[in-house]
Amino acid sequence: MRQCAIIYWSGTGNTETMAGCIAQGVREAGADAVLLAPSEVSAAGIDGFDTVAFGCPAMGAEVLEEAEFEPMFAALEGSLHGRKIALFGSYGWGDGQWMRDWCDRCRQAGAILVRDEGLIANGEPDEAAQEACRDLGKELASL
Repeated sequence: MRQCAIIYWSGTGNTETMAGCIAQGVREAGADAVLLAPSEVSAAGIDGFDTVAFGCPAMGAEVLEEAEFEPMFAALEGSLHGRKIALFGSYGWGDGQWMRDWCDRCRQAGAILVRDEGLIANGEPDEAAQEACRDLGKELASL
């Protein structure tokens, strides 16, 4: 059975909602979804997954969360070359620059982005955003 890791950090629950919807889509498509916190992840630990979705909201001046998520992601960055990944997260201000920067960073690491611009939700994910997350999960399961 295909396996997808969904690794996320959520401060208000918005990115957590997105992660749950992605997992639902993965499972609806017949694959296995494993939800993980940044503290549960190592570079070797993601090798057993067919695809990986990373989720983090915009923080501060539109950057990744710096205490837990950023250190974990930086440690994994060298293992992203050739790996199929998706990026997602929520934001409450700005215009999504953190996601564009994050996508560029992943492309530079040689990752294969499932969605070229990532998937973002402004604030609490509405039904349309939740459906987009389930669709992303189905797409991840099919790869």
